[in-house]
Amino acid sequence: MLDDGTVLRLARGPGSSPHALGVTGSVDLLGALVEEVGGPADIAVLMLAAIDFPDEEAAYRAEVEPRAWARRTIVGNDTFAVLRAGSERGWGVAVTCGAGINCVGRAPDGRQVRFPSLGAISGDWGGGLDVGLAAVRAAARSEDGRGPRTSLEHLVPAYFGTGSPTDLARALHRGTVAMRRLPELAPLTFAAADDDAVAAGIVDRLADEVVAMARAALTRLDLAGDEVEVVLGGGLLQSGNTRLLGRILDGLRDVAPAALVHPAVSPPIAGAALIGLDELGAGRDAQARLRRELAEAVARLEPQTAPAD
Repeated sequence: MLDDGTVLRLARGPGSSPHALGVTGSVDLLGALVEEVGGPADIAVLMLAAIDFPDEEAAYRAEVEPRAWARRTIVGNDTFAVLRAGSERGWGVAVTCGAGINCVGRAPDGRQVRFPSLGAISGDWGGGLDVGLAAVRAAARSEDGRGPRTSLEHLVPAYFGTGSPTDLARALHRGTVAMRRLPELAPLTFAAADDDAVAAGIVDRLADEVVAMARAALTRLDLAGDEVEVVLGGGLLQSGNTRLLGRILDGLRDVAPAALVHPAVSPPIAGAALIGLDELGAGRDAQARLRRELAEAVARLEPQTAPAD
């Protein structure tokens, strides 16, 4: 990418989470992509899921910098890229909801808030895995009478080609159905929520968790009374589900009446690139060109390669 927003090359690879690969393995994977697109660059902006604490940012940067990909390296959580992708201001609150859930906030004066985003051990609920687990749980409890009847009792095991919730539980226990596939149940659950109270309750819980994270960030930054952008990113929040988005809008209207709540208009990779342009002092024309050219490049690449985590 040039400082006028021109996209020179784009490469896409598999998931690069340092939680899954370790820091060195993650950086090695990115190194192969760097070789593909060429370098060195003035700035390398690396915004990754599973970089949740300052010491993790420092460890990742320490692994990258000796490789001389760029004269300067910026490392951060990918939710900051979601915020920049969805906001021209560069500040506000972003909530991302993909496999998991996370939230960050930045005030106009540079103050930041963030969450550990380590799952249940840090108080989180939300994302595709939690929605999928909730659907599996509801199906099992419908089958054996511990919970209310729900269409998920039939829809969930049928999705995985099993005969009943009990059959599915055994398949998950034995590993013949992988737990990592449970996020695939989120669209099914969203669709069932139109006429199923149990599925609707799962969707409503997700919306309430998004509101809770955004409210906490706005309150900690003392921005709840301001006209502040709240950017929604990740596959679940960008799915266009009207029930989910409507409940989020209603919930945030109660706690931040002037907030401007909307899905991100560009993918996180655009946010990372825009952070680089910000550091270079590029103007609005360069930013608009970057958004346009990157959207076109991603669209050309998408049919050929599975999305990265």
